[in-house]
Amino acid sequence: MASAEQGGENGGDVVGSYIGHHLTNLKFDLSSMQFDSYAEGFWVLHVDSLFFSIFLGGLFLWMFRAAARKATAAEPSGLQNFVEMVVDFTDSQVRDVFHGKSALVAPLALTIFVWVFLMNFMDLIPVDLIPAAAMGVGIDYMKVVPTTDPNITFGMSLTVFALVIFYSIKIKGGWGFAKEFLTHPFGWWLAPFNLMLKLVEEIAKPISLSLRLFGNLYAGELIFILIALFTLNAGMSLMTVPLFGLQVALGAAWAIFHILVITLQAFIFGMLTIVYLSMAHEHH
Repeated sequence: MASAEQGGENGGDVVGSYIGHHLTNLKFDLSSMQFDSYAEGFWVLHVDSLFFSIFLGGLFLWMFRAAARKATAAEPSGLQNFVEMVVDFTDSQVRDVFHGKSALVAPLALTIFVWVFLMNFMDLIPVDLIPAAAMGVGIDYMKVVPTTDPNITFGMSLTVFALVIFYSIKIKGGWGFAKEFLTHPFGWWLAPFNLMLKLVEEIAKPISLSLRLFGNLYAGELIFILIALFTLNAGMSLMTVPLFGLQVALGAAWAIFHILVITLQAFIFGMLTIVYLSMAHEHH
């Protein structure tokens, strides 16, 4: 009985260690100038999240620039057709939702949609593939999905929020922007109450924008990790083959469904950005 309990505890430790390893970022502490997986605080960089987000942003720019340089009306390539489809889709959404005048909104919406989609798409790569390759070259921790890191999603949402504030002041002026906080929705007589409601409304924008994206992708990644546990330390036995088959079937089913999730979350983030910027251009 004691050996069985000890085996269960060891199995639990292995599972917990496996899950914790996949959910731990590669961290660099600027205060000590060294890699430290347990470091926390403002001066700690999540190197893997930064690397993959910058790499995927560069991939987006290269891909769309290559399609633009080789664009032709006679025989368009598959990449050109794909880029034109994404551009037309984004442009139609901006025309339908955004009612102001700005040359920034459509390129920004396009960038956000494609960039977030590419970061989300990393969740479809087998969970052990890149981390195992990283360990082969001496890197102990590696998270490959930037949008499962709240630092990335909050950084993007705060950037959008800063643009909303900037355009609100630019379009309405400082006094017009302040009047919205004091008079909307109940007029001057309830200015303190209006201010409180408006502050809650504005602060909720970046928080909800970032946590929605983070929560959905984090949950998706966790499910892929749990599916990978089916063959963790399975060894060579009669149960290995059926467990591996079950793992592949569940992983494929979740990946097919997750394609909808990653696309929808990229669309929601881009669409809410357009909506918030449209509201910043409107006079109440």
